[in-house]
Amino acid sequence: MSSPEPFPFRTSNCSAPEPRGHYLRSVGKGMGLLKFGVTTPGGPCATAELDTVTRITGTAPQYVLWYEDFTAAPPLAELAAVARIGALPVITWEPWTVADRGPGTMRDLAAGALDDYVHEWIGELKVRQQNICLRFAHEFNGDWYPWSPAGGTPPEVHIAVWQRIHTMFAAAGATNVDFMWCADAVAAQHDPIVSWYPGGEFVDYIGVDGYNWGAAGGRHAWCAPAEIFGAALADARELAGDRPVVVAEVGCAEAGGSKARWITDLVGFLRDDAEVEGFIWFDHDKETDWRIASTAESATALAGALGGRA
Repeated sequence: MSSPEPFPFRTSNCSAPEPRGHYLRSVGKGMGLLKFGVTTPGGPCATAELDTVTRITGTAPQYVLWYEDFTAAPPLAELAAVARIGALPVITWEPWTVADRGPGTMRDLAAGALDDYVHEWIGELKVRQQNICLRFAHEFNGDWYPWSPAGGTPPEVHIAVWQRIHTMFAAAGATNVDFMWCADAVAAQHDPIVSWYPGGEFVDYIGVDGYNWGAAGGRHAWCAPAEIFGAALADARELAGDRPVVVAEVGCAEAGGSKARWITDLVGFLRDDAEVEGFIWFDHDKETDWRIASTAESATALAGALGGRA
């Protein structure tokens, strides 16, 4: 999400990790319906939150996304929780600059200074009996994260770090870990994302994030889904080849228009794009109330739209 601070949670209410469960890879939507996923405040271990999403939408999430920074241990309990519900875990791995490490975490990564930490994650993730999607340094083309140009990370550093980390995972035999390269959709309207692309051999999924801020005082006024995502998805289609494209974060404010109608339009818009595999709803009350059930009408709209995906 486009905010200049780490997510203020670490889930701790998971049961002991269990290395079980597979999520089968697919390519595009040829394997079936437009897929639905969610990120909730408590992360994968907050099973009540995920159960609520399933209940109000009538659809069990097929992706579960959450956030880990570069002070976090490998999230084994969270991975086990996602395996138990048969979803694809999407770990947003955020290289925050932290006080005890000094400035320039991305440059440190490029220089190999954090290789031991990366290898710790590799060692734990590669032995999991499940497919894992690692969404590293997302929204790199915005201006709110230290891994963006505003934080001193130009495209060439982003590419060097991405290629280095992907190569480390591949060299260690972590074949169950896929990498999602994920851009901000609104920033892509002004600056095509191709200059940030690390190359097809280093990318398994292409993601785009976008929000309808409406009258919530954010980056733009009320916009239709095509206005928010059109340019970024066009770029993604050019780069994707046979890689799945996922809207990895999406939300809509209540103020400024009809959120219920916007949700219906979003699902229809994405359903009609043959390259888009699925979308992940940002079910958080954060800058504004992005949640699916911010009103009963919004929840009903998503349930209806998901029910009509065929």
